[in-house]
Amino acid sequence: MGTRKEPRLLCERAIDGGAEASGPRGPVRSTTINAVESPLGWLLARGLITRRQYEAGDRLRADWERGRLSQRVTMIWDSAPVARTRGCSHQPDLSGAQIDARRRFDAAIAHAGRGLADILWRVVCAGEGMRDAETALGWPARAGKLVLSLALDRVADYYRVR
Repeated sequence: MGTRKEPRLLCERAIDGGAEASGPRGPVRSTTINAVESPLGWLLARGLITRRQYEAGDRLRADWERGRLSQRVTMIWDSAPVARTRGCSHQPDLSGAQIDARRRFDAAIAHAGRGLADILWRVVCAGEGMRDAETALGWPARAGKLVLSLALDRVADYYRVR
């Protein structure tokens, strides 16, 4: 019995925060990742979604991360905002790029339509596997791939991915 070799899909990903960190020759820093390690990359490597759908999902995930929409699990070491009142400020100090990313993310989800945000968020942003997402949503097996495919097509239309 030999071990089955998993497919690899290597690509470069900017790690400096997007377009605002790009110089005349592209991003200042990048890293090589194996995209198959994400649920979306796994689906692409097996031909269950198209390259267009993968690119749309990748852009949605990037806006999710740039907009700082995920929960923080560590201490916030950013400089503390100056409060005009006693107590702590509950509003995060966001840059223009973060605000733009949040707007793009919200608009892409709205463009996908009602009922599709859950599967998009679970698979693309939270990194849940398809089986786990289907179970959490109470869907039958293999229904998630179809719904995710429809949602990614709509998100690709929003991002104008060709």
